[in-house]
Amino acid sequence: MESDAELRSRWALDPDVIFLNHGSFGACPREVLDAQSDLRARLERQPVDFFVRQYYPALDTARLALADFLGADPEGLAFVNNATTGVNAVLRSLAFRSGDELLVTDHAYNACRNVLDFVAERAEATVIPVSIPFPITSEDQVVDVVSERLTDRTRLVLLDHVTSATGLLLPVARIAAAAHACGAEVLVDGAHAPGMIPLGLDELGVSYYTGNAHKWLCAPKGAAFLWVRQDRREDVRPAVISHGANMPTDDRPRFRHEFDWMGTQDPTPALCVPHALRIMENMVPGGWPEIMQRNRELTLRARRLLAESLSVPLPAPDSMIGSLATLPLPDGEPASPSPLYEDPLQERLWHDHRIEVPIGPWPAPPRRVIRISSQLYNHIEEYQQLADALRSSL
Repeated sequence: MESDAELRSRWALDPDVIFLNHGSFGACPREVLDAQSDLRARLERQPVDFFVRQYYPALDTARLALADFLGADPEGLAFVNNATTGVNAVLRSLAFRSGDELLVTDHAYNACRNVLDFVAERAEATVIPVSIPFPITSEDQVVDVVSERLTDRTRLVLLDHVTSATGLLLPVARIAAAAHACGAEVLVDGAHAPGMIPLGLDELGVSYYTGNAHKWLCAPKGAAFLWVRQDRREDVRPAVISHGANMPTDDRPRFRHEFDWMGTQDPTPALCVPHALRIMENMVPGGWPEIMQRNRELTLRARRLLAESLSVPLPAPDSMIGSLATLPLPDGEPASPSPLYEDPLQERLWHDHRIEVPIGPWPAPPRRVIRISSQLYNHIEEYQQLADALRSSL
């Protein structure tokens, strides 16, 4: 088994930085980047041959590999640039009208909430925000508060599988069952879930699921997917309409044509997904199950260490935590000037200690939280250094 230092060397991360923020943009192993460079060289050597003769077979191979990993019907799986693009494709394909209700939790990712607000405003539908407690003691609380807001007017529930702001694993299957009983559909923003927790999309009970491959799967940036249940595929169109809209459907269904070609773009992130799956799997003896277990156990251990150091109670049970976790901090400034604003404490940790870790307002300034992530390149001593830095900075 490789040591912590050997695992760390598999990534191109700056060795002088304590990188505890895999959750924001992921990080790509060197071997995956090398595979992407090889693909780009092939593309540029003969672009016409690549796109006209090689692209579709390579894309199909990548899709089949990802579908097998996700437990998903490959015919309902499409590559997109990121999970936000997947959310856009679904929400902007559906026809809402005045009186419809669209449920979303207050833990939703801001970009996806903005899409929901946009389509609701155009259709004169109503967005129903559902407040999930945090701190929280059980996933039952999530099921209860969402179920209480479901009505016969609820058309769709937008649900995070792993919340970005608070790092909670939400009980997607249980909420989907309650929503479907009321005639509502469920769109899951699973940006963080692939590679963090086991997935079986065909059995999850949702209508639509989108997730990133550039985070816990460690594929290049620009690799993500949208999965659509078989009975909903005819209604879902990509955010970009291109040649696929009037292509013959003898060899590929419309869903495949439209999502597989949305204009000339760099396809190498998606085509690298099989490389990322294989390279990551071979880093540890137990493959992906061991990766998920190791990352989760390190996250749980790290959050206990930080909670003791900060003298704060754990805000969620272990059962609702994967490889991402947040803890409350003392109040910060009363308001943030912009969405890209970095908390002064985050800046001090970076400039004074070379620790990269996000600190954000939750649920609103001046209250704030710190969020940690774990990937194979991390080790517990890094979180101890974070705890020491926080004590000195606070």
